[in-house]
This record gives sequence, structure tokens and C-alpha cells, in this order.
Amino acid sequence: MIKFSQQTETQSESISLELLIDQFTLVLYNDEVNTFDHVINCLIRICRHELMEAEQCTWIVHVNGKCKVRNGSFEELEGMCNQLMNEGLSVKIE
Repeated sequence: MIKFSQQTETQSESISLELLIDQFTLVLYNDEVNTFDHVINCLIRICRHELMEAEQCTWIVHVNGKCKVRNGSFEELEGMCNQLMNEGLSVKIE
């Protein structure tokens, strides 16, 4: 019984560590250059947002100055970040 408990605890720690390692956030920042339509279209095309999600994120950025638009591994978000920057958006991986 003790071995099972120890094994389960070790597996949980391993899973928790993996989740921490793979959890990065792509943050979109407000600017005075891009239109709502451009930002929404970029979020749909690049970040695979649904229309309503893209619209909500765009409004959050407009009102609060920034919005977390995607979570994932650094490798996954890096490509999205580069594409969004190429579209003229202000983004950062945190």
C-alpha cells in the first residue's frame, strides 16, 4: 500500500511539473494603429479563435490595455507570436 501511494504522489508531481513547464501565455497589447476588424481577423486566423472569442479579446484589449489570448507551450505560442507581430500587433509571451 505504501509503494502505491508513493508512486501516485511521484506521478502527480511529474504531471504538475509538466503543466508548469508547458504553460505560457500569449498576451495581446493595445495600440492606436490596428482596427478592431484587423485584430479580430488575426485572432481568428492565427490563434484559431471563434468569432465571439476574438471579439471579446479585442474589447478587453481596448478597455484594459492587454488580454491573454492563448495558453500553451512556448514552441506553440512562438509561431503565433511571430505571425501576430508580422501583422503589426503588439504581443508578448509570458
